[in-house]
Amino acid sequence: MNLSLSEESRRFRDELRGWLEANVEPAPVFGDFDEEFSWGRRWQARLAADRWVGIHWPTAFGGRDATPVEVALFNIEYARSRAPQPVNRTGVNLVGPTLLAHGDDAQRRRWLPGILDAAEIWCQLFSEPGAGSDLASLTTRAVASGGGWVVEGQKVWTSYAQYSRWGIALVRTDPDAPRHRGISCLAVDMTAPGVEVRPLVTMTGEAEFNEVFLDEVFVPDDQVIGQVHQGWQVANTTLAHERGTTFPFKEQVVHEVYLGQLLDLAVATGALDDPLVADQMVDAYVKLRVLRLHNWRTLTRLARGEEPGPDSSLVKLAWTDMTQSLSDAGLAVLGDAAPLWGPAAGNLDDGRWQRQWLWSKAASIAGGTSEIQRTIIGERILGLPR
Repeated sequence: MNLSLSEESRRFRDELRGWLEANVEPAPVFGDFDEEFSWGRRWQARLAADRWVGIHWPTAFGGRDATPVEVALFNIEYARSRAPQPVNRTGVNLVGPTLLAHGDDAQRRRWLPGILDAAEIWCQLFSEPGAGSDLASLTTRAVASGGGWVVEGQKVWTSYAQYSRWGIALVRTDPDAPRHRGISCLAVDMTAPGVEVRPLVTMTGEAEFNEVFLDEVFVPDDQVIGQVHQGWQVANTTLAHERGTTFPFKEQVVHEVYLGQLLDLAVATGALDDPLVADQMVDAYVKLRVLRLHNWRTLTRLARGEEPGPDSSLVKLAWTDMTQSLSDAGLAVLGDAAPLWGPAAGNLDDGRWQRQWLWSKAASIAGGTSEIQRTIIGERILGLPR
C-alpha cells in the first residue's frame, strides 16, 4: 500500500481543514434529543451548502466526485475536528450509494438532494423481530395491487424512524421463491397511512431505535429500487457500505480521539500505575491499530475500483472487537467510580464512559452480528462448506 499523499490530496485535505476550522463550533447544551436532532439537521444543511456531505457522490447530485483516498481523508479530518456527525447518516452512507448503484434517474433526482441537506431523513427498514442476523428469512410481504404494492409486516431496531420521511425497506414480493430471491427493495413513505413508529428505549436510557409497523401500506411502483424480486442484490450494496467503507474510517478516528482522552484521564488519576489497567489500555491501542490496517486495505481495494465485498465482514469484526475493548478499558480507568451513572458526586467525565460501555454491547449486533460475519468470512473468503 502506498500511504503517501499526492499533491491533489494534500490540497483537498487543506481545504477541508480550513473549512472545519472556520465553521465548527461547540454544540450547545440541549434540553432533549428532539432539540439536538433539530440542531443537527441545521448543521448538516450547512455542510451540504458547501458540498461537504456525500463528497463521494457525483457532482451532478451535490457531491464532489471524491476519490476513495479523499473520502478517507474527509473522515479522518472531520472526526479529529470533533464536528457533530450528520443526522441523516443512513441516507448519506447507505441509501445514497444504493440509489446511485440501483436507482433510476427519476429516483436519484427526487431523493438525493433531500438526503444531503437533511430536508428528508431516511431510515433502514431491514431487520425484523424474527429476521435480524438471518435477514433472508424476513416475512414482511408486499402484494401487487393497482400500480403498486401493499405492504404488511413489522420492522425493528430502526434508527431515527421517528424523524424519518422515507425508509428503505426489504420486503418479500414472491413468497414461493427461494429465501434469497423474491425479495424487493422499496422506498416507503413514513407518513403514509398504515405506518406506525414506536420508540424503543435502550439500556442507555435513550430512544434512538424504533419498531415500525406496516399495516396495508401502499407503495407505488415508481418507489421500487432496482428490479422487482431482485432486492437481495440491492441489499448487498447497502450492507457492504454499512460494514466496510465510510463507517469504519470514521469510527477509527473517533476512537483514536477517545483513546487519547482516556489516556489523559488514566494519567491524571494514576490508573496507569495498575498493571492490569495498563494492559487493557495497550490491548485497546493494538486493536485500534488493527482496525486502521484493515481500513487501509479497504481503501486500496476501493482505489482499484473494487467493491468491498465479503472483506467488509473482517472490518466489521475488527471494529466490534476494538470498540468493546476500549469501552472495557474506560471502566477499568474509572475504577471505583465505574458503577456510577450521570453527573453523580465523584463520577469522572459525568458518566460518559459508563454510557459508552453500555452502548458498546450493541456493537456485536448492529450491522450484522459477529456470528453472521464469521459465517460470511468462512463461506465466502475461506471457502468452507455451509
